[in-house]
Amino acid sequence: MNNSVLIKGLVSVVFFASASATSLYTHSEEIRIPVGSQGENSVELPNRGLSSKQLLSQFGEPLQTNGPVGSPPISQWHYDGFVVYLEGDYVIHAVRKPKPQKNSASE
Repeated sequence: MNNSVLIKGLVSVVFFASASATSLYTHSEEIRIPVGSQGENSVELPNRGLSSKQLLSQFGEPLQTNGPVGSPPISQWHYDGFVVYLEGDYVIHAVRKPKPQKNSASE
């Protein structure tokens, strides 16, 4: 058998096998939340960079905390209308909690 044909065949097999394996790991899901249900705009969010002491001083005790988890350590502090994410002792992000969906069947 011709060596160039054998090499082309092997290259094709390797290419298609790697393309198939890659497609297994590239799946993504898009989640859409209507603008009206993304949380109350009137809810003040803490600024990035606040220390946990400053956060407690401005917003009080959280209703619930999760973590820290991972490296660097990430914690979640849950307040009534939002969740604050801390890396170590500092705020890195805050997000509003979605509004509860109204059930149109009960209206």
